[in-house]
Amino acid sequence: MAAASSPYAGLPPRAFWRTGVVEAPYPPPDIFRPRWGLDRKDRIVTAGSCFAQHVGRALRLAGFEVVDTEPVSSDPRNLGDRAAEYGYGLYSARYGNIYTVRQLRQLLAEAQGQFIPADSVWEKAGRTFDPLRPNIEPSGFATQMDVQNARNAHLAAVREAFAQADVFVFTMGLTEAWTHKASGQVYPVAPGVLAGTFDPDRHVLQTFRLAEIRSDFEAALAMIRAINPGVRVLLTVSPVPLTATATGEHVLVATTQAKSVLRACAGELCADHAQIDYFPSYEIVTSAKAAGQFFEPNLRSVSAAGVARVMQTFLAAYGHAPAPAPAIAAEAADSEARRQERKATRKEARRLEKGKSKA
Repeated sequence: MAAASSPYAGLPPRAFWRTGVVEAPYPPPDIFRPRWGLDRKDRIVTAGSCFAQHVGRALRLAGFEVVDTEPVSSDPRNLGDRAAEYGYGLYSARYGNIYTVRQLRQLLAEAQGQFIPADSVWEKAGRTFDPLRPNIEPSGFATQMDVQNARNAHLAAVREAFAQADVFVFTMGLTEAWTHKASGQVYPVAPGVLAGTFDPDRHVLQTFRLAEIRSDFEAALAMIRAINPGVRVLLTVSPVPLTATATGEHVLVATTQAKSVLRACAGELCADHAQIDYFPSYEIVTSAKAAGQFFEPNLRSVSAAGVARVMQTFLAAYGHAPAPAPAIAAEAADSEARRQERKATRKEARRLEKGKSKA
């Protein structure tokens, strides 16, 4: 047999930039080839950064079984349209955004009694907050005991969620986090932003490197498989840029660094673990051919149309018809509108509080 003229000769169109991207429809229909199937009977657990919320909602709309072990129906307050403001329905348990893999690892360790947070209560204006999910009670709890009781119930829900999971979908979001210096406890937001007090002697910025992130994820995966050996994992990387960086770098440079490290880590994990797969939502939203069309004017929030396009590509790869694009887009747009409304409400509350302190 004659030798090929080049190792690239005869490769399919998807292997070349011109035919795989420039001349292909967008997103390219074969951009994702799943390594295992996904059935609507599979019980899916979702977690991660804010983009993971879109994934969970779109899967529910498409008729998939997304686990929810802390449903709003368990709350006696009849929250109605305010459920998301209290952390309900966003993920498979009420943990809020999990921005870093270290945060995921510590949550799972805490749920299994292997980790005790050193900083367990924040205070603000006479109210108490859970430092590891400060957003889930916008006005805080009445007492420290209320914080602990709610956390105990939450940890039980986390254990239950992963015990049920057939598939775990996790979106990697950030590499930098504020930590409790003495214990290494990771916070989802810096102390003092929502509650608590920032103390440079107690709190330190940590930027996780690829090897650390990989080690954290493999440790988290080991804990999940200890209670559920057959779970499959689907990784994504959030396309949402950093809101801010405390590294000293320009935020654009810091964003590129963070996303590059996370993407490389996801690739290594996928290459080395047969039960881990990677879906390129990050690439679909941020590529040169997308040309920013999937972002809102703030160039951070992924637009409703972007969410719909990503989820259509995702489900088509598994051979499933997604929910109609207008339905996905409407749900994403409504969620973004509620998020912006909550943000404005919190900003106004802080303004009023600052005015009172000056009076």
